[in-house]
Amino acid sequence: METTVTEIAPDLYRLSTYVPDADFQFNQYLVVADEPLLFHTGLRALFPLVSEAMARVMPVADLRWITFGHVEADECGAMNDWLEAAPRAQVAHGAMGCIVSVADLADRPPRPLADGEVIDVGGRRVRHLDTPHVPHGWDAGVVFEETTGTLLCGDLFTALGASPDLTEADVVGPAAQAEDVFRATCLTPATAPTIRGLADLHPARLALMHGPVFAGDCEQALRDLAGTYEQRLADEGTRARGAVSPAGG
Repeated sequence: METTVTEIAPDLYRLSTYVPDADFQFNQYLVVADEPLLFHTGLRALFPLVSEAMARVMPVADLRWITFGHVEADECGAMNDWLEAAPRAQVAHGAMGCIVSVADLADRPPRPLADGEVIDVGGRRVRHLDTPHVPHGWDAGVVFEETTGTLLCGDLFTALGASPDLTEADVVGPAAQAEDVFRATCLTPATAPTIRGLADLHPARLALMHGPVFAGDCEQALRDLAGTYEQRLADEGTRARGAVSPAGG
């Protein structure tokens, strides 16, 4: 295995590791600024590969901020490895996630982020957005790098297999196929509206954790993804009603 490095926008890098045994790709995103920020830590087992990849771009010890979509091994498993390697680094995560998990798990106290709170990393604004249970985890959130218009999507649009660095090809179909396999998304009445709300950010690109960076019509892709989950929720409701026998039947 190796971790590849691609500059997907000015001073914004994708660190990507394809794991053949799992046929799955794990991506982290590095915002290089006065106070560099890493979105997703990766699995602990991948830390040597990912940290070596970061070192090709900047000294690991200069990392200032560590953030992620929700508490899960591939999102934050190497959190304390990064904290050890970067003495000035601090974890920044949604307030709910800090209360229930991160304040206990992290070796240094995290910075809790309110919904919509911005970290100015020096010439760039990185906004945290709460998306509870979208796609999963009550502490779930995404990050919008406002300067380049890049939405760091976390597990939204998860795809199986290896992927190119950048694409304008369909990302909704592969996400639906992965959902058929994993059934990882919480289907609630809030799922589709939350995703449509992200479309209102007018992102220029979608940086996927398990897939490529999408540089096509990002607003439409988000609205189409919302529509697929809305239909799945409706289909589940129909099946559930069909499974209930009429009274006295």
